[in-house]
Amino acid sequence: MSAIFRCEGLGKQYGGVVALQGVDLELEVGKVHGLIGPNGAGKSTFIDVASGRTPGFGRVHFQGRDITAVAPGERRRMGVSRSFQRTSIFPALTIRDQLDLAAHGAGGGDVEALAAMLGLDRVLDRRAEEVSYGQQRLVDLALALVGAPKVLLLDEPAAGLSVAESEVLATHLEEIAAQWNVAVLLVEHDMDVVFRICHVLTVLASGRFLVSGPPSEVRTDPAVIRAYFGSTA
Repeated sequence: MSAIFRCEGLGKQYGGVVALQGVDLELEVGKVHGLIGPNGAGKSTFIDVASGRTPGFGRVHFQGRDITAVAPGERRRMGVSRSFQRTSIFPALTIRDQLDLAAHGAGGGDVEALAAMLGLDRVLDRRAEEVSYGQQRLVDLALALVGAPKVLLLDEPAAGLSVAESEVLATHLEEIAAQWNVAVLLVEHDMDVVFRICHVLTVLASGRFLVSGPPSEVRTDPAVIRAYFGSTA
């Protein structure tokens, strides 16, 4: 299957510091592609550049079109959505109001159906500050899903979640990729989630591409072990 989202030679430099250098990556519909690496590897920077939030080097293609120069808001309306490491919700607004606002910006969306799918239907009319942290992270996911995007770039969606909450999130991500035919890029430190749901893994180290392949191969790759632990012994 051909890639719906393709990044070529993505890079980013902050002054004299190279945060990301020449990284290629492709996403396919219906699959979860994990992007992992040690702290400071350039994972979040990659999502920032790929989503258009941060200017950088390289080219980004979506459905065969070069969208490198397209603004983030327009990419969102085209079908390329993202989440952030830190929750981006408004504590004082109800969950319904936030999803309605996101739907307006994304050009529409069935808020009720989306909330039901993520188990948020019972708390739709509660303020975000009144629900659990796990539910707030699901609201973040719902906000990214409003408008039925074709590509979903997720930056550590399981951060701060309990084991049980992470399992719920992982199940939702599997369903989103398979049933919604969404191409998912998952940046995540929870390796249980990563190895459970990812079809392909790409590993970064010090801003550079290290290795890519099936999770079963990546987890035993000597270069990956060295990047994480400093030794293959």
